[in-house]
Amino acid sequence: MQRTALVTGSSGLVGSETSAYLDGNGWKVHGVDNNMRADFFGPGGDTRPTLERLHITATRFIHHELDVRDRAAIAALVQDVRPDLIVHAAAQPSHDLAASRVFDDFEVNALGTLNLLEAARQWCAESPFAFMSTNKIYGERPNELPLVELKTRWEYSNPTDQNGVDESMSIDATLHSLFGASKASADLLVQEYGRYFGMPTVCFRGGCLTGPQHAGVPLHGFLAYLARAVREGLPYQVFGHKAKQVRDNLHSLDVCQAIVAFAERPSAGAVYNLGGGRSNSVSMLEAIARFESLFNRKLAWEYVEEPRRGDHICYISNLDRFRADYPSWNVGVSLDAIFDDFVRMGAAVA
Repeated sequence: MQRTALVTGSSGLVGSETSAYLDGNGWKVHGVDNNMRADFFGPGGDTRPTLERLHITATRFIHHELDVRDRAAIAALVQDVRPDLIVHAAAQPSHDLAASRVFDDFEVNALGTLNLLEAARQWCAESPFAFMSTNKIYGERPNELPLVELKTRWEYSNPTDQNGVDESMSIDATLHSLFGASKASADLLVQEYGRYFGMPTVCFRGGCLTGPQHAGVPLHGFLAYLARAVREGLPYQVFGHKAKQVRDNLHSLDVCQAIVAFAERPSAGAVYNLGGGRSNSVSMLEAIARFESLFNRKLAWEYVEEPRRGDHICYISNLDRFRADYPSWNVGVSLDAIFDDFVRMGAAVA
């Protein structure tokens, strides 16, 4: 019997990768996306090319031009489809943009999630519900971990922190950014529908999720926009921390494989940090140098002393909990392969 999935944000990075992956494995996929990324970020954020590729390559993909804030439309779709899996990847994703579009940010991230959860509770309460949360729900709390400054990066100074941030870190009494607050609201709702109603829900608190199909823009999409800036000679700004801030990067293919792993053996109210881990971590200075070498071009970048509010100085995802529960999953796309993918994409565009 053919299984059916509902994927929101299906023209975005994780949503499109998941839609293509499920389609390739025999699922019928209903995608929900209204290209609001273009509204948030302008032409550089336009996801229509990704949607067009899905229409061409996916044989069981059906697109729905819906806004997750439209409660009635979302409820009607879930009632009609009764999906076996819901992947909620639609979001206002920018840490910075949220402050200037406070209602859009909260309504898309929090209210949109509630709309989808309640529709799922009414019409497919036993179907796994995977929510793409974010490490920004921890706010500035990761910055309280003791750090040491190295030549090209900040690093954890305590041996006990070497595997990174785990799920026991508090989300309270810390600056989050409005984006972090809206995503934390959604994260808690997803957990509560799992714990209170017994629904099979999971929050994946993503680090830097990436891939060559990412519509990177200055306000979102670290590696994707950096690669474009080096390739096309665009100006680039780095904010604070001596350009040594560290992120771990996880390819979108590894993300959707984690989603499928959970869907095959779900639990109620699960929470997992999900990123590239230590092996896929890189600082701004290191990423700039690597792309400059790969593209054989220098980046014209400006250093801004004032860091972004609520920004993480060093963030590496501790993957121990997810690996323990799903030992068949691991980071499959290395950092080298991620960088090479961006270079190959750049060559194809050129």
